[in-house]
Amino acid sequence: MDLQLPEVVSDLLTAQKNYDSDAYAGCFSGTALVIDEEKEYKGKKAIKDWIEDANQQFKIAMEPTKYSGTGSTGILTAVVSGDFDGSPVALDYHLEITDNKITRLEITLSNT
Repeated sequence: MDLQLPEVVSDLLTAQKNYDSDAYAGCFSGTALVIDEEKEYKGKKAIKDWIEDANQQFKIAMEPTKYSGTGSTGILTAVVSGDFDGSPVALDYHLEITDNKITRLEITLSNT
């Protein structure tokens, strides 16, 4: 599926596919906030540690299915699979983007 994605979202998906936590964290601003499973990760180091840990534990693969956005906000829907209960699962990545950097990402279960 060919989705029209903001450059930084495309970079994020590539970093995830390559399990490159440095490149993944590089998609975020220095003060970015990630909210995943009701836990908060603030700043690039915390985000890098979070995604590195998640990838080592769960071997996550993301298959983006939909993107809708206007200006600085967007929602990426992806089917996420890996070594975790309930895999695969559809998740929504609620993004806030400023100057081609993600400033906020909240991951929720998709209702689609």
